[in-house]
Order: sequence, then structure tokens, then C-alpha cells
Amino acid sequence: MVFPLLKLGTLVLKTVSKPLASRLKQQAALHPKFRTSIIGLAQANHRLTTNIQRRIYGHATDVEIRPLNEEKAVQAAGDLISELFVFSVAGVALVFEWQRNSRSEAKKEEARRQEFEVMRQRDEDLAKELESLKQKLQEIEQLAKGKGLAGVFSFKSSQPQNAVSTNPT
Repeated sequence: MVFPLLKLGTLVLKTVSKPLASRLKQQAALHPKFRTSIIGLAQANHRLTTNIQRRIYGHATDVEIRPLNEEKAVQAAGDLISELFVFSVAGVALVFEWQRNSRSEAKKEEARRQEFEVMRQRDEDLAKELESLKQKLQEIEQLAKGKGLAGVFSFKSSQPQNAVSTNPT
């Protein structure tokens, strides 16, 4: 019951994070101080991605990269922030799921360990009982060797039998 609700909650969280990211992107473009700080972030991201693309395609990397204009930089930074927000929410959900799964596996492992311990204890008890039965069998064999075959089947005291056999009736 808990597992499906947890999965549903994770799905809802991911779904809700997308409109929140969009709203965050819109608000980032409106605040002047934040806008100036994200322009620098967008320019750095633009330089990094352009250099990576040039290396992948085998183009010269020592050529100067033209900076984005202000509106494109704000748009790119807003996109980057919204994507980072969605990916961070997904990452947090993934970590949470992994931890939950790890706890579940630890509980299962503990249950297996306890079951193994119970079986080991039962095995030790059976071994002790077997040893005890072997000891008793050995004692019976010793008595049988001492008294002969009739002594094995006669578990009563030998005096009442002698009294019965010596009485001439």
C-alpha cells in the first residue's frame, strides 16, 4: 500500500516541478539584480557549450566566441535554471527512492540473518540431542554386553525375577 502511494507522490512532485521551473524562469527575467547575475552565468554556459561543440566537430577552439545579446542570455539562463530545477527535483526523488530501497533491502537482509541464526541454533540443538541419543545407545549396548541378550529386553530390576524363579511352587 505504501509503495504505490510513494511512487505516485514522486510522480506528482516531478510533474509539479515543471510549472514551478517555468515560473522561476519568468521571475528570473523580471528582477534586475538577478537578471544581471544570470547574464554572466548564461555567457559562461554559452562559451562552455560552444567550445565542447567545436571540439566534438573538430573545429578550431582558439577562435573568439561572440557573446550572446542580453535577451538571448536571459532566455538561455532562464532555460538553464528551469532545467537545473527539474533535474535537481528528479535527482532528489532518485536519491530518496534509492535510500528507501536500501532500507528495505537492509530489513530483508536482517530477516534472512535472523532466520539463518534460528536454523543454526536448531541445528546445534539437534546435534546435541543426537549426541545424547548416541550416548544413551552406547550405555544400552554396554549393558547388553554385560547381561547378554536377556538383559537387553529386561528393563526391570533383577531381584524380583530372582525371587520368582527361586520359589518352588
